[in-house]
Parts: sequence; C-alpha cells; structure tokens
Amino acid sequence: MNNAIEVIGIEIYAKEGKQVPIGRNYKIRIDKTQYTVSVHKMTGREILTLDGKKPEQFILRQKIRGQVVRIELDQVVDFTAPGVERFMTIPNEVTEGEADLMRHDFELMQDDITYLESLNLPYESVVEAGVRRVLIHGFPLPKGYNVDKASVFVYLSPGYPDTQIDMAYFYPALSRADGKLIGALSLSAFDGKNWQQWSRHRTSTSAWRIGEDSLSTHMTLVADWLNQELLK
Repeated sequence: MNNAIEVIGIEIYAKEGKQVPIGRNYKIRIDKTQYTVSVHKMTGREILTLDGKKPEQFILRQKIRGQVVRIELDQVVDFTAPGVERFMTIPNEVTEGEADLMRHDFELMQDDITYLESLNLPYESVVEAGVRRVLIHGFPLPKGYNVDKASVFVYLSPGYPDTQIDMAYFYPALSRADGKLIGALSLSAFDGKNWQQWSRHRTSTSAWRIGEDSLSTHMTLVADWLNQELLK
C-alpha cells in the first residue's frame, strides 16, 4: 500500500483556479525557491525563517489572486485559501510603511517578475494616464557617481515585449563625482518628482530582438550605459 502523502503545488492550483485540499503536503514558492511543508498554515515569521531569512530584516509579500499584499510577521497564511500563489521578500531597508505603498497596477510577464525578484529590491508596476512604467528602487550604481543607488524607471509600450524598451529615468538626478558633465540628459516629471532622462538609444548592433529581449536585457544595457559614461 502506498502511504505517501500527496504534495500540492499551491501556485499551480491557484493559476488553474482549483481548490487546495487540507491534509496534504504543500509546495510553496518563496522568491525563486520551492519548499515542501507538511502544514497548511504558517505565520509570516515562519515563512521567512523557512527561507533562511531573519524575520526582522525582511518584509514578506504574498501574491494572491493576481494582487500583491504584505504579510505581517505574526499574520497567519492559509495555503488552502483561494488564489494563494507565492511569496516574495524585500530587505527591510524599505521601512515605516514604504513597502505597503509599492504599487502593482498591472500584471508583469513572468520573465520580468523573475528578473525583478532576483534583484531583491523593491519594485513597482505603475499605470498613470494609460502609460505603464516599471520602477526599481535602490538600483545599485557603479562607484563614480554622486550616489551609490537610485530609483529608476522605464516605460513599457503597449506592444511590449514585441516593441522595445527605450532609455531610462533616474531619481535623484545622477552626476559624476569628478565633476565632468554627462551629456544627453533632460528632466521628465512623474510622481511629483523630476526624473533624469538618459537619452540613450539602441543602435543597429543593439537592436531589439523580439523573443529574446525583455526588461532584464534592457536593464543590463542600462547598467552598461552607467559604466561606459564613467570611461569618457
């Protein structure tokens, strides 16, 4: 007789709209790692500890029915509740309610979510006047600028991912620590701030490749712009 207890992947069940049964083992995803647990309820503290993180140093968020909500340390999460998909963590540098203000106005592609979560940085997907932006907070900058990290956003056009991402916008404004001027910059108003637009465009050798390029490859290009600027 096979007495093995069935393992239920709650993310799969949520996406298929199926009810998760009680009395099983459950596979849950925290960031990019899968864990199997034998209970159907855990606190936020227990989930963070399972992932090897010190609870007081991280913020836990849960994706449920396509929405992202914060889970407090002593809040109980029921894996059998309808729509529970997965969990994401953010270092607790974003405190005093800032993480609760992270906006997720539209659903990102899974590849983009995977990339953003790999950064372990707070991010937002914001729609304003019908325009979609992805914001990354605390984006690290190479040594040689006036700050070591900044917020950055890019536009996602209606045709994305078949149409390219262009340029990048930083706040606060970047300058070189050595005082040399940075060319092709301008200001763009958004969210009550003046963001610094870096007018950097793809060339024939870096043309957008449909099916290959995405937010991840564009941000790799942005990082290269930052490094190349310091070599001028």
